[in-house]
Parts: sequence; structure tokens; C-alpha cells
Amino acid sequence: MKLNLGCHLSVSKGYEHMGKEALSIGANTFQFFTRNPRGGSFKPPTDEDVNALVELMKENNFAPIIAHAPYTFNPCAADEGIRDYTKRVMAEDVRLLDRIPGALYNFHPGCHVSQGVDIGIEKTADTLNTILAESEKTTVLIETMAGKGTEIGKTFEEIQKIIEKVELSTRVGVCLDTCHVHDGGYNISEDVFGVLDEFDSIIGLDRLKAIHLNDSKNVLGAHKDRHEKIGGGNLSLDGIIKIITHPVVKNLPICLETPNDIEGYAREIKLLSEAVYKL
Repeated sequence: MKLNLGCHLSVSKGYEHMGKEALSIGANTFQFFTRNPRGGSFKPPTDEDVNALVELMKENNFAPIIAHAPYTFNPCAADEGIRDYTKRVMAEDVRLLDRIPGALYNFHPGCHVSQGVDIGIEKTADTLNTILAESEKTTVLIETMAGKGTEIGKTFEEIQKIIEKVELSTRVGVCLDTCHVHDGGYNISEDVFGVLDEFDSIIGLDRLKAIHLNDSKNVLGAHKDRHEKIGGGNLSLDGIIKIITHPVVKNLPICLETPNDIEGYAREIKLLSEAVYKL
């Protein structure tokens, strides 16, 4: 069995460089922040750099890559200025990604900040309705959240409520973060079939487009969101292997967001590849 494994890489040296770095550690996908994850600074990539990455991906049979929106975005913020900024920059990101066939754009659905979950859902859906254009192709992914503070998206029901309010909902998918769903109360490491059956009944497995593969420092249902290296946390290596070999998950782009440097990511990709190969 061959998995589509990758990790989070830095865009600072360019798009083609990320593709080459992924190949150097045995990856055939990767994730990157579209811009400074804690701010809005941004230098658009050149056409030459983007085209070089696209060609490299074709030549090496890459799975879809994932661009991650910065953490500073809050699509359901109470502050209208923050929401307007989020909409403007997310729309800019999606237009850029349309230059990369199959690219996915992942974002956190936001924090309602005492407005209430229902209002948060309405505002996040409104953000998606603002940024999605019929002329574009990039699929936008709502990430499953741990439920820290006033985060929305901590349950499959909340994510589905966002999706059903989006006019171009065919352009919306889900990125499932294994640490987040564990911290959110879904026992995915011990009952991956049960959890994904529940996902299917509420959202639909056709919406599941990518996996963030992380172990968790926390116990089930802690609502804290603290990632751990593979096999070092409460999901366990055996539990993680069960997740990534699920018939649906094994075909998706699977990106590590564990607390690692590039050498650590290489070790984890090798560990997972070898473990799955032995099955």
C-alpha cells in the first residue's frame, strides 16, 4: 500500500523549492502557509516559480497539495474589520491557488468570541459565500477543530451547518485533523470506522479531502489542541496506523503537522511508510 504522505513546509524559498524538499524526504504532497501565519505579509510567487512546481508535481505523481490560511484570519469575528480583512485575503489566496491544478485551501472556521455558535456559523458561511467565485476551481477545506475557547467546527454537525449555508457548496470540503477530533471527543484512534461512519452520516465522506496527521498530548475530549509527534501521544502509533489505512483515508493527501524539523518529518514519513508496507 502506498500512501500520499507529506508535511508542513516553509514557502520562504519558493514554490518549486517546497516541491523538491518534499521529494528529498520521501513525500509526495505537502502543506504550506500562503503567507506569514501570524500576520498578513505576503510576496506573491512568480509565474515561473508556480509553473516549475506544477511541472515537478506532474513528473513525480504528487497528490494534491494543501495551502493553509494564516491563523490570524477569523471568518466569524464580531469585528467587521477583521471579517472584511479575512474575506479579502482569503479570496486573494484562492485566486492564486487556481494556478496549481488540484490544490486545496484549508482554513480554521473561526472563533465566535461570545456571539454564540449559531452566529459564528452564519458568519463563516457568509465569508465563504463572499470569497467563492464560479469562475474558479480550488476546493476550500473547513478544518475540524478541537473546541478550544469559542472555536466553531468542533463537531461534525457544526461543520455541516456551515456547508449547508454555502451557495457554491460543491467547492467546499473538509480537512480532518486527527489531534483536533481526538481532543474534540471523537475516539478516532480506537474506532476509526465508527467515527468516519458518523462523519459520513452527517457530512458525507465525499467531502473529506485531506488529513492533518498529528498525535495528541491530551486525553480524549480535552478541547486543548496540543500536537505531539507520531506515536508519542494519546492516539498511539497503532491507532494512527489504523486511521491512515482506512479505505477512504489511505487515498487522501495526509500531511504531518507534528512538532518537528525537516529531519523529524523525514523520520516520521519513513516510519509510517514502512509500517504500512508491512501490513
